Parts: sequence; C-alpha cells; structure tokens
Amino acid sequence: MTNDGWVKIREDLRKRVGKDNYVTWIEPLKLSKLDDGVASFAVPTTFFGDWVKRNFAEHILNHLLTSGAAVDRVEFALERNAPTKSVKPSEAAPRKRPSDDKDVPGAPLDARFTFDSFVVGKPNELAHAAARRVAEGGPVTFNPLFLYGGVGLGKTHLMHAIAHELQTRQPELRVLYLSAEQFMYRFVQALRERQVMDFKELFRSVDVLMVDDVQFIAGKDSTQEEFFHTFNALVDQNKQIVISADRAPGEIKGLEERIKSRLQCGLVVDLHPTDYELRLGILQQKAEFYHTQYRDLKIASGVLEFLAHRISTNVRVLEGALTRLFAFASLVGREITLDLTQDCLADILRASDRKVTIEEIQRKVAEHYNIRLSDMIGPKRVRTIARPRQIAMYLSKQLTSRSLPDIGRRFGGRDHTTIMHGVKKIEELMTADSQLSDDLQMLKRLLQG
Repeated sequence: MTNDGWVKIREDLRKRVGKDNYVTWIEPLKLSKLDDGVASFAVPTTFFGDWVKRNFAEHILNHLLTSGAAVDRVEFALERNAPTKSVKPSEAAPRKRPSDDKDVPGAPLDARFTFDSFVVGKPNELAHAAARRVAEGGPVTFNPLFLYGGVGLGKTHLMHAIAHELQTRQPELRVLYLSAEQFMYRFVQALRERQVMDFKELFRSVDVLMVDDVQFIAGKDSTQEEFFHTFNALVDQNKQIVISADRAPGEIKGLEERIKSRLQCGLVVDLHPTDYELRLGILQQKAEFYHTQYRDLKIASGVLEFLAHRISTNVRVLEGALTRLFAFASLVGREITLDLTQDCLADILRASDRKVTIEEIQRKVAEHYNIRLSDMIGPKRVRTIARPRQIAMYLSKQLTSRSLPDIGRRFGGRDHTTIMHGVKKIEELMTADSQLSDDLQMLKRLLQG
C-alpha cells in the first residue's frame, strides 16, 4: 500500500472517530511498512502506541481490509529516529505550552454518549439534572460533582455527555476526560521520565477535569498524593471537577481520608439500579434506532416488556441483548416474537435469573427503612439501623450465592459469625412479627422482579 492509500484511509477514519480523536491519535501515525499480513505503524511514544492499540486498532484494521489491503493485524512501534527520552502525545506536534494549547490529549469520547441518547427515569433523574447543570458551563456551583453507582447504570455515559456539551457550548474550554487508571499511568510515566513538572503543568492548566472510576487509585499512595494536589489546585482556581466511582467516597477502601473529605465537599449523587419503567424506556429508544437499520423487521407486542422484566441487572447487558435479537431476526428473516426472543437469548435470560447483588439488597433495604447506605455498612448499632442491617444480611443469604465471609466483607468487613447471628435473628423474628414478614416478602418481590 502506498502512502497515498493510507492518507485516504486516514480521512475515512476521521469521519469514524471524530475530529478530536483523529488529530490526537490517528494523524501522528506513520505507516512504516506492510509486509506478510502485518501493517506496521511508527508512533512517537510507547504510551501513544499502547493507547492507539487498545482503542483504535480494530477501526484501523477494518479500514485497511475495506481498502483491499492484504493485512491480518496491525502493530505499533517507536519511530527509529525517535529521541531516547519519550515525548508525550501532546508533543507529537510542535511543542506548545499547555496554557496556549486547548487540545489536551485525554481518553476518546464516545459519540453515542450524549444527553439526547440518555434515557431519564426516577433512578437517575438527580444525576442527570446535576450533569446538565455542569454541562451548561456557568459558574461552578458544586465542586466536585461526584457520580457513583454500579456497572452499566450510566456514569460514563453522563461523563461523556458533559464533555460533549461543554465542547459544543464553549469550544475554547480545555476539557480533559480520562480514567483514574490513565491518570496513574501518566503520573508513573512522568516520574520515570523525570517530567513531573510537565505533568503538573498539563493537569493543572485544564478548565474542566473529569476522572472516571476513581476507586482505582485507592491504595496507590504516590498517585493519591498527586491527585490530591491536582484537585486542590483546580478547586483554588474555581475550575470544575467531575468524578465517578462504583461507590460513595466514604465507602472506597484504601482511599486517603483527606481525599474522601474533599470528594464529599461537592455534590455526591447516586445512580440507583434501574427500575422496570426506565429499562423499558431504554429498550424503546434502542428499538426505534434499530428500526432505521432493519426497516423490514417487525417486533411483536410484549417483547420489550418481557426483556425489561427479565434483564434487570445491567443496562449494557440489556442493550446487548436487543442488539443480538435484531441482528439474529434479520439474518433468519423472521418477526421478533416472544418465542424467537427466548430461543435467541436463552443464555442471557438464564444468566439474568436470580442475579440479585448484595449491593442492590443493601440499597433497597436502606430505601425502605429510610436509612443511609453508609449506616447500613457502618459501625452504628442503634436498633433503627441494626434491624434493617440484619434484614439485608438475611436477604443476602437467601437471594445470593455468596458465602457468609463474602457477605461479611460487603457489610463493612464484618465477621461471618456476625452475619450468621443476623440471619438467625431475622428467622426467629419472622414467625412472631407479621409486619416484618410482610416487609421481607415485599422486598423479595422488588429485588426479584
């Protein structure tokens, strides 16, 4: 393949990955050779090559194949004439001071994750409203915005939506989005290459810092130290910070107390597990999108309702199931009926049966008895908290396959004998307390429905 051919493929990739991703990650690539089914690209740094390999290699390979190139895989290696000291991706182009260059390289934004494509329901309406307020780009009213919740509930979607909206409303803003793991990787790389001052200058010169999955820096002392100072520097400049995690700040083990305190100073918002109505809304939106691709396909009444009822643990699994269903029905040329759905998604439906998590049980019980989730797993022993805690322990034993020690770890690191005592206590009370028995039945229906 000639360089002209690669130039044409690059233009196609620009349309696929978007202008910002193209300029930062695709344009610096140089096709060095295409030999024996391997397309080799020269990259400016090892970090750069690793990032492109993880996030864009498949796109590049597909476009090469579409162009007719005889290639089986793509590889990325440092340029032979690259300087001994690695340079950052932002230095692949002529060096500019971060304060003059708004294109700070971060993780790629997914074009699908916008506010328009985010389905709002009761479990996520507060998180959505808070994210919208930040995305308006006005005066900072709460800093940081901390979003937390389980897998597939929309944290990353909202983070990307905020970044997209800010870049649309105020293109001059320097918005940096990346995962906590990438923050740590860059910091370690800066230490190794003795470029810590460049690292500090880069991260403290942004207008909006967005860090996904912050729980991954727990236990990493040096990274936490730098994160703390970066956080303080940006807050002092009245710059917006948006953070996400899989649990509330106070529940992240291994995270320094001073960082927990800082994270709790802003607005902390929980994305609750989806309810039936929200799942149905997500499926309806997704189905409308697929009808534009599969115009001849018909979907029988009741199918979406069936899926919303049966697949309740994870929105990603829910959307993936519908994607597979439409693709399968298209291939076999049949209407999407309930029977076809059960045949096509048998494995997903089996996996979704009784997949109740301890975290879901804790949240439902805490909501029902109007106590804080942090108290549920905390040390307080007053009756108004201890009894709901024992109920959650009992339901965790009944509705999950977790061992008693495992349940204990999720209840603030309690011993398995404490869990056993709590379970036995509820079993004894059930026979004499009709109100408790009714509560348990209702909670079971909520969790399993």
